[in-house]
Amino acid sequence: MEYTNRYGDKFTFEKTDDGHILWKGNFEYCRIGMPNDYTEAYNQYLHDNKHVQNLMSFNQFKDAVHEYDDETHKYIYDKYIKLIKSIPNKISMVDPSGGPYLAEGMNLKLLDKSYNRMIIKEFERHPEGYKIIMHS
Repeated sequence: MEYTNRYGDKFTFEKTDDGHILWKGNFEYCRIGMPNDYTEAYNQYLHDNKHVQNLMSFNQFKDAVHEYDDETHKYIYDKYIKLIKSIPNKISMVDPSGGPYLAEGMNLKLLDKSYNRMIIKEFERHPEGYKIIMHS
């Protein structure tokens, strides 16, 4: 499949033998995102609140830790925000200038209906661009 972005750059998406997608094109100007590792922050939250009965689950914590108080201009869980780290060897988002923006959890049917039910898990660098790893 071929995709032309708003700047006229052409990108191709080719299914690979292992069930993933090879994304080729011009990635000279591109943003790349890495997922957060909440483990240390969540473990500290559990330690600090071991006397509390109804603690947030890990997934609830991941959302709540980013809550911001507009009046105090601080994160509500500021102490834990500082403990969140990036996972530098994993790519969760690729956004070449002009698009298309693609990120983990997205369905590739947005690009082409033939890619229906193909959900992005992560990305790997490839000499010709990026290999899009799909959920199995």
